[in-house]
Amino acid sequence: MWFGRRKLRLVLALSLLGSALSAQFALGKRKEKQTSAGQMDEQKRALHALNRLTFGPRPGDVERVKAMGVDQWIDQQLHPEKINDSPLDARLAPFRTLRMDTREIVENFPPPQLIKAVEQGKQSLPSDPVKRAVYQDQIERMQEKQDRKQEAANPDPATAADTSKKGKLTDEERARRREDRLYADLKAQDLLDMPPDERMKEILKMSPADRRALATSLKGTKRDEFLEGMTPQQRETLMALNNPQQVVAVELIQGKLLRASYSQRQLQEVMTDFWFNHFNVFIGKGADRYLITSYERDVIRPHAMGKFEDLLVATAQSPAMLFYLDNWLSVGPNSDVANGAPKNANKAWRKRYNQKNASTKQAKGKRSGLNENYGRELMELHTLGVNGGYTQNDVSEVARVFTGWTLKQPRQGGGFTFEDRMHEPGDKTVLGHRIKPGGEKEGLEVLHIFAHHPSTAKFVCTKLAMRFVSDNPPPALVDRMSQTFLKKDGDIREVLKIMFHSPEFWSADAYRAKVKTPLEFVVSALRASDADITDATPIARQLQALGMPLYGMQPPTGYSMKAEAWVNSSALLGRMNFALALTSGKMKGVQVASDRVLGASSPLPDPQQTLALLENNLLAGDVSRQTHDTIAAQLKDPKVSERRLDDPARPPNVAVISGLILGSPEFQRR
Repeated sequence: MWFGRRKLRLVLALSLLGSALSAQFALGKRKEKQTSAGQMDEQKRALHALNRLTFGPRPGDVERVKAMGVDQWIDQQLHPEKINDSPLDARLAPFRTLRMDTREIVENFPPPQLIKAVEQGKQSLPSDPVKRAVYQDQIERMQEKQDRKQEAANPDPATAADTSKKGKLTDEERARRREDRLYADLKAQDLLDMPPDERMKEILKMSPADRRALATSLKGTKRDEFLEGMTPQQRETLMALNNPQQVVAVELIQGKLLRASYSQRQLQEVMTDFWFNHFNVFIGKGADRYLITSYERDVIRPHAMGKFEDLLVATAQSPAMLFYLDNWLSVGPNSDVANGAPKNANKAWRKRYNQKNASTKQAKGKRSGLNENYGRELMELHTLGVNGGYTQNDVSEVARVFTGWTLKQPRQGGGFTFEDRMHEPGDKTVLGHRIKPGGEKEGLEVLHIFAHHPSTAKFVCTKLAMRFVSDNPPPALVDRMSQTFLKKDGDIREVLKIMFHSPEFWSADAYRAKVKTPLEFVVSALRASDADITDATPIARQLQALGMPLYGMQPPTGYSMKAEAWVNSSALLGRMNFALALTSGKMKGVQVASDRVLGASSPLPDPQQTLALLENNLLAGDVSRQTHDTIAAQLKDPKVSERRLDDPARPPNVAVISGLILGSPEFQRR
């Protein structure tokens, strides 16, 4: 742990604050069962709206919302197209992949399949020198890997005799590696003396082996010094030379965290996160490493507050979803592809073939290729819900409906297409509805049925109320939201209006009643401390350590929004460690200035006054006696360091105090 000599005191604080959070969590569960006519004053209304509709207030936000009027501010957030977000656009500008279509991403940052095709001569190297260098480096890596695999399978007896232990280097190999490292270190120093543009030109002139050695020698501060002054594209190229796939993932994650932290269109970002989680896709699955950028940008975000049916169709036809749930491979058991019919087969041929082979198909054990993954998740997770009234037969019928919804070369960035030869012919029956043969239109008809089904309205509205109101949302509120969903043709914005203007949303019992997920906690801490983020990668690593890696949920269920999934002693310790590292400047790529947290140019001389000021700035004064006393006690504890935090010879330690507040039970709730 980073805090060294302060460990004893902070462990004590963690224990007390953890106990307080557990107690408050239990109290919160009891409060959710109560109904209260009590409403919030204007200060609390502004803070509550910011806590629920955004990733957390930034300094000065409460005052701005109060001045505008809470209801007017909510209406503004419901129409993000009217909000200027140019400062965020400037922060996102360096990340080129966020603006590329999938084919461009694949071409510029090639996956292993494309590298292999070039290596085998099936595709040519790019003419652009930067792209060519990326391909060449990856080809050499692939060839080295193949050589090592071949040597392991067929070891040379002469080489084996030179080593007394498997894997042990010979003296000659050690000497060569030392020489390579020395050369790389000298070359790196020579490059550092050049202007950035010249430095990049020299790197591109190097052989792939020399670039590999150079990359190995650049670590820590030396790497940072080497990248100093380079353009975003040059930095991106250096990363791509080492691992092109990593560039795509890193920029995607950077974009998400910067949007959550800095966007003025906060409700749109909250809803984008909500819908991505609802229609979850896992970044670790093959082509989805490249497909998710477009999925979030072109499918989720534009439809986040539109019509649910439009969102549903967009996700159903998205390459990311088709690949993730394998629907692009689903083949109808009686389709032309399953029967081996040629592409130009006419109806007469199909009829003769089916009559001839009907009695022998099962005997031959011919696999149909029908995949039910998407059909099942479409009903269970995307629309009707697990208790939505569908059967296993419905799952199979829906799977047949969506045969032929496939992709053109997904690993090369191809998009959605309907392939009639893969489609299951004939009628289907879904939820009692007869679906007549219609090719691609069958899928659209089924999506329309699901989008307007009462079970879908209830399931979706329950999840929305769970995100914005309570882990156990009031049934009366869900009913009103569901009625609006059905009356307004699934208009998400209209459903949100009903919820945001409901007495349940503004109930005094709802105030700070939701425990933050790791993403909500981390981003709210960044926003509350007015952090300046120059590199969001360390933040992403923190989220992974807290159990919520971005785009990293493998099952289609998405991450839980309920407190019980995130409240445990290990998680609370991890959150406190993050808060202390953030405020103490121990997190690379993120700076927090004490004056911005304090709202003053220098700390107050009295630590208790400083604590009170920070409690007001970071918690709007909403701090329990137990939390206040626990933190205040740390200002007097002489056991951990030689100099106490309230030592009159030095100012109070704003970093530690603000870190403890950000790790407090009150800040864990929104």
